[in-house]
Amino acid sequence: MSNIVEINGLYKSYENGNIKALNGIDLTIKEGEFVSIIGPSGSGKSTLLNMLGALDLPDKGSIKVAGYDLLSNKKLNEFRSQKIGFVFQLHNLIPNLSVVENIEIPMFTSKMSNSEMRSRALELLDIVDLKDKASLKPSKLSGGERQRVAIARSLANNPSIILADEPTGSLDSKTSTKILKQLIDLHKHEHVTLIVVTHDMDVAKLADRTIEVLDGKLVNAGDDSLLEDKINVE
Repeated sequence: MSNIVEINGLYKSYENGNIKALNGIDLTIKEGEFVSIIGPSGSGKSTLLNMLGALDLPDKGSIKVAGYDLLSNKKLNEFRSQKIGFVFQLHNLIPNLSVVENIEIPMFTSKMSNSEMRSRALELLDIVDLKDKASLKPSKLSGGERQRVAIARSLANNPSIILADEPTGSLDSKTSTKILKQLIDLHKHEHVTLIVVTHDMDVAKLADRTIEVLDGKLVNAGDDSLLEDKINVE
């Protein structure tokens, strides 16, 4: 399998260099891999995820994702819309749009017709078992249902990578398990690379590989005992 992520010597600081979020990260991730990123609050794990999605750019180093050199490529909006699906702790659904309309939003930059967008959105809702909620506003859904809509939205443009930042952080344990199962099923069936930032070790253990970040540095690339004890969510 080829590498879908290649990072070398990545540095990022904030507040005139006083806060070193990333301090020399080297990392490769293979296409189709499920990777979890763990570390304490402020360790740099969310900053790393933002770099992978081109939501922020490094001060120094090289980063290539899904064939894009993110430092030299000027078409980062195209990269984000075509290659990356985002799932955040807060689902970020637009409250005055229906569920199906929320899923259509990423497709506005595509060449799909309105009917094609609607068909794709309904197909994705069916995958996450929410097709019957298509016409509802997000306020009519539970927290877990809103997160499942966000997952469906992340797949709208058939991305190469799903980046999930604490996707179950605001959910109870039972709902969290359902959301994780949904993400893992999509990872397997859609053959999409899945990268999840989490503070929850039960979530981390589900991944093919667990990466640990501490003080902006990669302290474990995934060759540890975390992989020995995966929990079953099937």
